[in-house]
Amino acid sequence: MSADAVPSRPEPTRVAPLAGVRIIEVSLLGPGAVGTHLADLGAEVIKVEPPKGDYIRQMTWPIIEDSSLLHWHIHRGKESITLDLRTEEAQEVFRDLVRDADAVIEAMRPGALARRGLGYEDLLEINPSIVFCTISGYGMTGPYANLPSHGIAYDTWAGIVNPTFNDEGFPYLPEHASIGIHAGPLFGALGVLAGITKARATGEGSFLEIAQSDASAAMDWLRSETWKAYERPQSEVTGNRSDNYERRAPGTAGMEEGVRYQVYESSDGFVLFMASEQEFWKNFCAGVDRMELFERWPGNQYGDHARGNTELRRILADIFKTRTTAEWVEWSGTVNTTIAPVNSPKTLADDPQFADRLGFMPYQDHGADMIGTPLKFIDADLPVPSRAPTAGQHNDKVLADVLGYDAARIASLRAAGALGEGN
Repeated sequence: MSADAVPSRPEPTRVAPLAGVRIIEVSLLGPGAVGTHLADLGAEVIKVEPPKGDYIRQMTWPIIEDSSLLHWHIHRGKESITLDLRTEEAQEVFRDLVRDADAVIEAMRPGALARRGLGYEDLLEINPSIVFCTISGYGMTGPYANLPSHGIAYDTWAGIVNPTFNDEGFPYLPEHASIGIHAGPLFGALGVLAGITKARATGEGSFLEIAQSDASAAMDWLRSETWKAYERPQSEVTGNRSDNYERRAPGTAGMEEGVRYQVYESSDGFVLFMASEQEFWKNFCAGVDRMELFERWPGNQYGDHARGNTELRRILADIFKTRTTAEWVEWSGTVNTTIAPVNSPKTLADDPQFADRLGFMPYQDHGADMIGTPLKFIDADLPVPSRAPTAGQHNDKVLADVLGYDAARIASLRAAGALGEGN
């Protein structure tokens, strides 16, 4: 081979990144999304359900074909086996599942599996490299550890959403994006992958835990850390230079008086204008042939919202009403300034960027129209998730194909009530 020769690059295999990874999931309700994220990337996720199944199928609205949207979304791409873990026979099946697995997800109150003799220390004896992830509401420690709760509790606990009042003076929770119930599983999936990486490098297992409340607080770190910073003297912690160093409320709470970073009405909806950088502001003014606005209010180079400039705000309000939202977005790309559409959860599907990047997987295939993983691998093909299973749908398949049980062994398990069928 000559010195200039370059080794040929092999063609990508297109194999999903988590192909060959096996996850055993024991979950109730939303935390089961830990396994969903892994299944979306190609992992084999076997969900072990109680005899009557995970009651997520009947939780909250909407109900689609007798099952909740939560079920259709969170259980996609998984296989389901029902085991009555109160029986010794079912416990032995569970141990067999773990022998060749990479990770176990316990998505319920911590210690649920340990009380059946199936906790981390127990499973290490049969699989020394197993990764054990327990995800719960408030985690394994602290005064709230044993409190029952639901997903919105983690948002109220973390200060993400505050009560408002209706016309009769009753407090209620306004519409908001639930954070803890979604962020917790994402952190959990990240931890599981880190544990598997360690296990394959060292042969050592891992025991990790995540509280959905912790995840909610961690996702909203900017606001909490800002308030904490403001506890220090103002000589040490100030606001932006563009605000004459005046402290503003954390995060979006400090945006109300913004002008160059603000929501404006278009002719058919709303846009978000974000020209806080001087360059983008100058480009905007040139693009609408209003350079006198820049000459009068050039602002600072970075982080300048023209806060409190109501005269400019009224001028911009009139300008933005002259075009549709789509026209402004397209125009912003041609002049290099910052304008984004303002969608709602209802109208997002009509956005061309959404249609190009995400779209909805159709209900005909998945039980409900649903958004898939936002992750994209350029040189690999992610699996198309299978339809969420009924409880115990894969009993025979898992027992025969995964564990290699013969018909007689499977029949004996049924006779012993280990599968909980008919309960």
